[in-house]
Amino acid sequence: MKLSAVAKTDRGLVRDMNEDRAWQQVFNPSEGEPVGLFIVSDGMGGTMGGEVASHWAVETIRRELADLFIDPDPRNTVRLTEAEIQNAVNGILPTYRLPANAMEERVRNAVIRANQVVRSYAYHKPDQAADAGATLTLAMVKGNTAIIANVGDSRTYLIRKNEIHQVTNDHSLVATLVASGQIKPEDMYTHPQRNVVYRSLGQKDDIKVDIFHEMFHPGDILLLCSDGLWEMVRDEQMLAIIQSVTVLDQVADQLLDAANAAGGEDNISVVLCRMK
Repeated sequence: MKLSAVAKTDRGLVRDMNEDRAWQQVFNPSEGEPVGLFIVSDGMGGTMGGEVASHWAVETIRRELADLFIDPDPRNTVRLTEAEIQNAVNGILPTYRLPANAMEERVRNAVIRANQVVRSYAYHKPDQAADAGATLTLAMVKGNTAIIANVGDSRTYLIRKNEIHQVTNDHSLVATLVASGQIKPEDMYTHPQRNVVYRSLGQKDDIKVDIFHEMFHPGDILLLCSDGLWEMVRDEQMLAIIQSVTVLDQVADQLLDAANAAGGEDNISVVLCRMK
């Protein structure tokens, strides 16, 4: 298995600055499982608040999980099992798998730490970032396991064969109205309060993080994006673009172009990851 990825962001056609951040990091070792970290964060807040919030959200998570991209040292193994000893005799190199529950806790704790950093910055820099906040969606991939985290209305999709599936749930007013049947799904794109988010990094001391588990198979694609993409480009159009182009870099460009062609009303961020 091998991971490939691309991350791109665009200011859009209306906003004066880009408060989005997009990040991708891939490690394909010669032996063992591939590892990937993919993040989209949409900053909120006046002056420099949103730009700073999204930057520190991504930077904090990147640093918290940096050790997962380092080759494990076999000398750190305290005790080999009989199977590992036999593999050593046969010349088979060991692989190291982080248990799913341990990886989930690593991801959750990294997001919690990001919330603390963003909130602390807002507290100590009230003139610049008193109302700083950020939405966040991330995917941590190790082997064929994807741990996906979400806070706010930035989304992660899974594209498999001819289908696109929204993995995450939006923490927004319109999503709640749709879920309760008060408005139709198509109304969320034009609702006057469609930008109201009730959960984000930096707004409270404690943060609830949604976690999702997905098996990531060869041919699958993960799409992480800010609302600047999905509010402008419907799921079916995103799927058509992804299916029409094989090079991820070109797919990302076409998704950004489609969002701008539809009005580009917000900053647009896209991260694409494919398993081969």
